[in-house]
Amino acid sequence: MTEEAERLLTMDVKAVLLGDPGYPALLAESPTAPPALFYRGPRTLLGQPGIGVCGSRQASSHGLAAAGACAQVAVARGLTVVSGYARGVDTAAHLGALERGGNTVIVLAEGIQCFKHKAALSRSWDHDRAVVVSQFAPSQAWRADAAMIRNDTIVGLSRAMVVVEARERGGTFNAGLRGLALGRDVFALDLGVGGDSLGSALLTQRGAKVIGSRSELAAVLTSLSTPATSAQLRLI
Repeated sequence: MTEEAERLLTMDVKAVLLGDPGYPALLAESPTAPPALFYRGPRTLLGQPGIGVCGSRQASSHGLAAAGACAQVAVARGLTVVSGYARGVDTAAHLGALERGGNTVIVLAEGIQCFKHKAALSRSWDHDRAVVVSQFAPSQAWRADAAMIRNDTIVGLSRAMVVVEARERGGTFNAGLRGLALGRDVFALDLGVGGDSLGSALLTQRGAKVIGSRSELAAVLTSLSTPATSAQLRLI
């Protein structure tokens, strides 16, 4: 056994291959489905109905609050939250899901050996409700091109995408475009506070739906999963 394989076993990392029964069925339908996934945590979460959340690393305080609220709405509707692991919107989405008692999928833009628990998530972390997944070689470092590739996997695992404060270029905008290309519903948040959302406006021109409140988001998510009772609060 190689040193890397031994390290993965020590970290309780497992792998599933495209075509295996345990590979996420929705992701397998994507033309960019990774040939292999390395994961830590309950593999079953990868196959549960999920909603992807993507947004800026430099999101405003309103954007971060909205991302957390979106995650809470998704959890209340029985959906798993799927996002990357960057600071900003990604972290806020995972935290919102975990704090609400829901499930979350962390999709890495680097090898799974590089994963480290963030302080922001440590108090709410639950090994039974969070799975970390990577499509890259276990020791691969973060790269910008890998982040773009990773976005395809977030989209592939999700029944719909929520975009927060997208700029006119970059990963968030690209994730929205990929969602539209794959026939996913893409929801662009209209925060109404002058945030940097030019990319969101461009996405709506291409078919994304504008969402301005928690009640609106809950309504559109009803068709994605079994409804659950939730308070109808503003996103911001």
